[in-house]
Amino acid sequence: MYKYEHGGDIYTERTTKDGKPFVDFSANINPLGLPNGIKEAVKHALKGCVNYPDPFCRELAQATGEYLQVPQEYLFFGNGAADVLFRLALALKPRQAMLLAPTFADYEKALRSVNCRITYYDLSEENDFIPERDIVGKITARMQLVVICNPNNPTGQLMSRLQLERVLAKCRMIGAHLLVDECFMDFVCEGKAYSLRDLLAKYPELIILKAFTKTFAMPGIRLGYCMTSDEALHTRLHECGQDWSVSVLAQEAGKAALKETEYLRESFALVAEERYYLRTHLQALGAKVYGSEANYIFFYLPNPKNLVELMREQGFLIRSCANYHNLGEGYYRIAVKSKQQNRAFIKAFKETIKHALFVNSN
Repeated sequence: MYKYEHGGDIYTERTTKDGKPFVDFSANINPLGLPNGIKEAVKHALKGCVNYPDPFCRELAQATGEYLQVPQEYLFFGNGAADVLFRLALALKPRQAMLLAPTFADYEKALRSVNCRITYYDLSEENDFIPERDIVGKITARMQLVVICNPNNPTGQLMSRLQLERVLAKCRMIGAHLLVDECFMDFVCEGKAYSLRDLLAKYPELIILKAFTKTFAMPGIRLGYCMTSDEALHTRLHECGQDWSVSVLAQEAGKAALKETEYLRESFALVAEERYYLRTHLQALGAKVYGSEANYIFFYLPNPKNLVELMREQGFLIRSCANYHNLGEGYYRIAVKSKQQNRAFIKAFKETIKHALFVNSN
């Protein structure tokens, strides 16, 4: 039986024993929720659902290109970033690829679907799960693809611009593509945030993955995209799936999302403030917090060992990271949510830790 390994599973068990809905800290969604502008756009787009959606997402591509200041012909849209990821795997069909460990599980899942051999670059706990200089030397001529999530999921650690450029240069030298997942870059502090999209024209080997999902709290609408100046790859992406993977509703939602400048400003400020609150309180309660530059917190707490179950009993869903490559029991990821939810979470977390220590001492 297929095992679902992501966060956000609010369907298997919908309510607590008291009949209350769970507060989902296992999926990293913008805490401000879906903007009203997107809701209105989707509502008005319903009448257009009698027609097939534009297979080239032309209006959305034009708006996104202007917003990001990249040529619209560099953009390919899909039914969420995960859909684009699987299309990339089929379009490239790499024989061997390198992934960070730990990192997002669907990179491996997509690559395994085309029988790609995976090589892992193990991130060390001693270096706070940040890639070191030796990563460039680990990229060999046998590889056709290198995948880097920046900031990384689940650690939230950023790879420096200089390191990324060294990796990109090595990929060019050996004729490999570099896929950089920047889906969480919108939540990174402006002084630390940096996208490689200014290098797209110079490096056809570069592919950047992005999504509207987390930034605009619209995972149920499904809209993601990639950017590349590789024209042949762009054509292959269209050939490796159906023509109508982006619905009329999703295309209109995307266009509306790009106008939500005030929403982005407010959400950035809220995430920065609440991220600090969660980090500080988790550390005070004995957790070791790493990186966490995005809208989630990655931490280690060896005891209690059944933390996921204990927090679930309190009405909170958290993400165990024990199933990630190069991680084990005791590693967790939680989302940064609203002030009220974060304070309720810390209160429940504190009570859980206190109770566990009391039980263990008797």
